Amino acid sequence: MSNKLLHRCHWSLLSALLSACDPGGLLTTVGPDYRTQPMPAAARWQAPQPADSLPPMAHRGVPANLSRWWERFNDPVLSRFLEKAEQASGSVADAKARIEQARAGLVGADSALLPKLDFSTGASHSSSSFGGQPFVWNQFPFGLQSSWEVDLFGGLARQKEAAVSQLASRNAAWHDARVAVAVEVANAYLEYRYCESQVQIVQADTESRRESARLAEIAGKAGFRAPGDIALANASAAEGNRMLLRQQAQCERAIKGLVALTGLEEAEVRKLLTGTPDRTAKLPEPPAFRVDALPARVLLQRPDLAAAERDVAEASARIGVEQAKRFPKLSLSGNITPTLQNMNGAAFFLAETWSIGPTLSLPLFDAGKRAADVEAAKARYQAAESVFRSKVRTAVKEVEDALVRLDSAGRRLPEAQTAVSGYRSHFQAVQQLYRVGLGNLLDVETSRRNVLSAEVALKELEQEQVSAWIALYRAAGGSWEDSEDVETAGAASSSAAGTGKSAKPDRFINHPIDLTEGKS
Repeated sequence: MSNKLLHRCHWSLLSALLSACDPGGLLTTVGPDYRTQPMPAAARWQAPQPADSLPPMAHRGVPANLSRWWERFNDPVLSRFLEKAEQASGSVADAKARIEQARAGLVGADSALLPKLDFSTGASHSSSSFGGQPFVWNQFPFGLQSSWEVDLFGGLARQKEAAVSQLASRNAAWHDARVAVAVEVANAYLEYRYCESQVQIVQADTESRRESARLAEIAGKAGFRAPGDIALANASAAEGNRMLLRQQAQCERAIKGLVALTGLEEAEVRKLLTGTPDRTAKLPEPPAFRVDALPARVLLQRPDLAAAERDVAEASARIGVEQAKRFPKLSLSGNITPTLQNMNGAAFFLAETWSIGPTLSLPLFDAGKRAADVEAAKARYQAAESVFRSKVRTAVKEVEDALVRLDSAGRRLPEAQTAVSGYRSHFQAVQQLYRVGLGNLLDVETSRRNVLSAEVALKELEQEQVSAWIALYRAAGGSWEDSEDVETAGAASSSAAGTGKSAKPDRFINHPIDLTEGKS
């Protein structure tokens, strides 16, 4: 048989096999085509928007857009801590490593759809004898081997689809880790500034108590104050000093927490915290913003939900991967191996060897293993879908909680400010009466405690408001759209879309995906 006739027979056999497996002339893709389901969220938020209850100054914030939100705090110390914490975070590093693993998986899925080509070479020196004089045989083979699995039932395409979804999920998980670290550092920084402000309040109160005790001591020696008043004044000064020492210890603990989060040396952390020209304790001032009125649009900005949704898409594609294993598999292989050789030192001659042909494998009996793998893949899909919907419900709760906290803090702040002003005026009046001999020390100390409690409560409420803004930022998804990794994953998704398989872009915050529309 001539070489041309042999080639014609090989390709005729391949065409017949492909036609037999797919009478329509197109390859088949088994498994479900992934379709997104409607977002299980209410039509609108039940809690009031921040600007509906906060003072007019809140409206100066940038609405909705959370990009570079931290920079608009105008707090270089916070910005420094955020930068160093992201670099030092183990969770961020682990999430980034998972991105690289997923990217390697996508490269492997891509390569499975294409022919493989390998080159090999070698050398051998041997001696042989067939009952007579031995002869020496030198061989130098070099050749190419190629193989290609024909994706008859779409198993390899589903594998790539799963890899694209996994990469998108890992990218989103990385951004979620970054947002989580930023929130953790911001809360730790807020805790320190809040503690610092409390120290100043308690310190001012303690100094006032000491001055009262000093004056009582002088008046007692002159015979104008009873010993009981002097003892009460000294006890009040000691109590104030005790509270001051306790508050200072809490600030020290807050510094230790910032050191652990940022990875900076403690000396540098202390320098950053205390190196500002204005040493008046001041809480961070978060820029106000409004969340979108539609919960579904806000939730689509959350990287954790984006990751969970892509996990569902991956699980759907895995069903097709397992189903394809139950069908015949067709592969083409070929090789060409020229060998340069000689015998007993004679001239070299070239021997050519080549082969090409299809291989069809049919699964006949596996005791139900492949069918069980399909059912397991379906169960994993249902579990991933359930996890996604559970996370959506949790996300709605977090947004609603943050909105309620902001609304409550905004309503209580004016009342707390009024209480501080009233208690302080009353204390000054009672103290003045006592100093001129028309009052008693017990009333002064009672009034002092009221002022201290009101001032601490006001500062605590201000801290709660800032904390609620940070919580709303976290619940609304944070800012995670500025990443090269997302763009890479988005390009991979576009590549997958070119194969006819379902894939979604990653840039959720600028181009959110509408989960209310199905997609195959």
